[in-house]
Amino acid sequence: MATLSHDMTLDILRCLSVNDLLRFKCVSKFWCSWIEDPYFIKLHLSYSLKTNTNRSLIVRYCKYQFLSVNYDSPKTTRSLKQPLSEQKKYIQILGSCNGLLAVEDDDGRILLWNPSTRKYQVLPSTEIEFPSPPIRCSPSTYYGFGYDPISDDYKLIRMVQSHGNNDEYFHSEAKVYSLRSNCWRRIKDVCFYLKFSREFGFLANNALHWMVFKTPQSRNKELVGFDLGSEEFRFLELPECRLDKLLWFHINAVGGDICLTSTYRETDNVVVDVWIMKEYGVKQSWFKLISWKEPHFMPWSTVALPLALSKGGGEVLFFIEYKWFNRGRRIDSFVWYDLRSQEVKNVVIRDIPTSFEVNWYVDSLVPLNSNA
Repeated sequence: MATLSHDMTLDILRCLSVNDLLRFKCVSKFWCSWIEDPYFIKLHLSYSLKTNTNRSLIVRYCKYQFLSVNYDSPKTTRSLKQPLSEQKKYIQILGSCNGLLAVEDDDGRILLWNPSTRKYQVLPSTEIEFPSPPIRCSPSTYYGFGYDPISDDYKLIRMVQSHGNNDEYFHSEAKVYSLRSNCWRRIKDVCFYLKFSREFGFLANNALHWMVFKTPQSRNKELVGFDLGSEEFRFLELPECRLDKLLWFHINAVGGDICLTSTYRETDNVVVDVWIMKEYGVKQSWFKLISWKEPHFMPWSTVALPLALSKGGGEVLFFIEYKWFNRGRRIDSFVWYDLRSQEVKNVVIRDIPTSFEVNWYVDSLVPLNSNA
């Protein structure tokens, strides 16, 4: 019986799930060394990203419990154990990239966690270097997590600001954590204002993005990006959407592109528009992907958030967050929106809670600790 060459074996292995690969590490020392090889780990991740496979939704509920939902087969769910094996400990997801999650617990510890391999790493702590404000108030803290392909490094950025309403005081700092060096370092300060207690950036085009304010008095949010390679900030222009009638808007990444969702009232309907920026940083490249008129969407009861495209790209998965309560409990759900027919189809997931937060990630073998 002919044996497969090394390259042919890797070509087959890269198509498998992480769970299968973790089991196959027990086949032999050769297979174990192949699967743990950094070249293969990148090969497997690249294949998953290009083919839109090995994707999962991570659902957090009760502030500390996690479920993983297979994106290609939403009926498949599995419970995830918390890192540090400490149950019933509050954990907040700060960001997701290439199968790694940046999370923070209620003790202020920040960890990088790979739910697929069940590996984690506690980040070194770093203090806020500016003095406490003269009056009692919580500083605004913004996080973002992503991968820089130029330096082949995973980076977590933390921006902290504290300022008074009438410019009587102002303190600010920005720091970046590097997984490769396992340390924090301070970078050039930001050129905008943070007004909310906590916000988390999203990753698109090798940059992290947040909605911020150009001046302390400004009421209009602006989109700012942080290039993970150059570590420079830049403002990006938004599309000409219905700001005069806007009820709610949200911005995130869908299919690797920046996506803006605006919800507004039009006659007797509430309309959900989804805009995509196809050419990064170019205002003219914004185009309206979806204009969804849904009379049952009441502005005080529902938020529709696009999460990701289907494998073929013809459908968009929406997270429907209901604001009304049923016996004291919020009921959230998912739907598929067909781009061609404009039809909406409910997604049935068994054993999922009625109220939750959701992020999506790709299952990967990306390592932590000294193997990063």
